[in-house]
Amino acid sequence: MDKQNSGPDGCGPQARYFSRLDEGVFEIQRCQACEKHQFFPRVLCQHCGSTDLTWVVPGGKGRVYSFSVIRRKPESGGNYNVALIDLDEGVRLMSRVDGIAHEALHIGMDVLARVVTEQGKGLLVFFPEGQK
Repeated sequence: MDKQNSGPDGCGPQARYFSRLDEGVFEIQRCQACEKHQFFPRVLCQHCGSTDLTWVVPGGKGRVYSFSVIRRKPESGGNYNVALIDLDEGVRLMSRVDGIAHEALHIGMDVLARVVTEQGKGLLVFFPEGQK
């Protein structure tokens, strides 16, 4: 496991999250005590403090809450969209939104999660709903 993507000892909820992304699987945590979902992975439920957390695969549907375009030179890969996404499960996370020009991206747009592989690592990216 890449130390950049895990805790100092390569274990814990963050290490599990990144390991599963590398396998092509996107998971979030769900608390068994209060039945709420959370993201980013933690040892305790951010809502009630319980340690009774399980991993679930979310439906992957979400909506753009806010976004920005990161501007880079073409030789550095070009511009890309970064957005805060509200998943149907009630969590908000930051990710890239690919497959759409920044001029067409808008708040409230429906998007779908997909795990892509870049430089040998799994990466969570969103695409406009209905796009293959």
